[in-house]
Amino acid sequence: MTTVRLNSADPVSFDTDALVVGFLSGSEGPRPTAKGLDAAFDGKLGASLNALGFAGKPGEIAKIPTFGAITAPLLVAVGLGESADPESLRRAAGTAVRSLAGTARAALTLPAASEREAEAIALGGLLGAYSYARYRTNGEQKAPVGELVVLTSAEGSAERVSILADAVAMVRDLVNTPPMDLWPAKFAEIAEQEGAKVGLSVEVLDEKQLKDGGYGGIVGVGQGSANPPRLVRLAYSHPEATQTLAYVGKGITFDSGGLSLKPSAAMDWMKSDMGGAGAVFGALLGIARLGLKVNAVGYLCLAENLPSGTATRPSDVLTSYSGKTVEVLDTDAEGRLVLMDGIARALEDDPDLIVDVATLTGAQIVALGWRTAGVMSNDDAIRELVVSVADEAGEGAWGMPLPEELRKGLDSPIADIANLQPERWGSMLAAGIFLKEFVPEGRRWAHIDMAGPAFNKGEPHGYTPKGGTGAITRTLIGLAERAATGLNK
Repeated sequence: MTTVRLNSADPVSFDTDALVVGFLSGSEGPRPTAKGLDAAFDGKLGASLNALGFAGKPGEIAKIPTFGAITAPLLVAVGLGESADPESLRRAAGTAVRSLAGTARAALTLPAASEREAEAIALGGLLGAYSYARYRTNGEQKAPVGELVVLTSAEGSAERVSILADAVAMVRDLVNTPPMDLWPAKFAEIAEQEGAKVGLSVEVLDEKQLKDGGYGGIVGVGQGSANPPRLVRLAYSHPEATQTLAYVGKGITFDSGGLSLKPSAAMDWMKSDMGGAGAVFGALLGIARLGLKVNAVGYLCLAENLPSGTATRPSDVLTSYSGKTVEVLDTDAEGRLVLMDGIARALEDDPDLIVDVATLTGAQIVALGWRTAGVMSNDDAIRELVVSVADEAGEGAWGMPLPEELRKGLDSPIADIANLQPERWGSMLAAGIFLKEFVPEGRRWAHIDMAGPAFNKGEPHGYTPKGGTGAITRTLIGLAERAATGLNK
């Protein structure tokens, strides 16, 4: 496990295996942000890197031996662009640390004049050090950097940063786990074990309790699988809390589409369809470890969506936990069916805000790409708050509307509502409108669709690895930090 600490030592003389240095780009070539470093190289450091083609652009990396000019034997130059903000610092630190896999110790000297910047560097480094090697047998994968030291005179909490990184790593591990090793009951077992370690109260409803309790959405989605569904309730409370948050996560441990079967090319990464429940779980672990002055409840709506002789059929009607009936037109629009039950159950906790998180629609990827989540809400101020907190955390999000005219497309001739509108257009928004139907008037609610951001199918970038990303976990923790001082502030 990678550790991190802050230190105010001089980077020129600091004893480490590799020194990561931030460089700004400009017309005169790359400029190191660490004072005194260029002098140690007789003023030739920038010119040397420029000769190697390094310009200091974001994401650029160059490694050069120091030949005794400084104590560290290796200097790793990482580009920051023309200026540095907390997110560019996180990404630069992550990029550099990823490139140092197999190195025991690394120190990072990037611009950190404030606590926020110092913590951004530390967090980016830890997130960049993430590695998933559970199924590796050949020993070829290098171990991540063992120790990170952020060289800064600014204050900062290495403990807080480590808690955030651990929460994200837990989510990444769960998303990366093959469905053969993460079915609903197994996820629930992990939630019980890890939740107990940090003092969360945990309640698990099995398939019989779900059926008897009227959770028709979760039961209906999970009934086609030999691995039955679960609903997990995680709860954290603080004696000084004045606000209660309820998080509801979509936890489809594998999504084949059910009888509305997906094409094979759209199925190979559907182990990630539990990313919303993963983010809720990781956030509750982080909130508890941070001891935030807030009450937080998390619901993990867990099911495996498979086709079989017992699976829900298109045209079946399910009765939700709220009592509303839903005609299932497409069994691959299953996420909203488990969320409707989770949202209705969360209302019983009388929360000040409900936030559901889901890898819900391919339309999110069409509209916003792979790295930006869509945020919808029945309250404009809450939507903007969620977007603001996500942006501050470095997790891309964009506010989206819930147009009233799309509601008619969800009308059903035989049930209260259909789970899908017949047209493709605006289907991300229509999914949000469907969920809004289960939120009573006056209850503040937000919906985060992160189908793309939860899983990186491309190459690693910044502090983001290939595979599970842990997206929105830090946003949910950030919302809890805001709620600790009052959601209206």
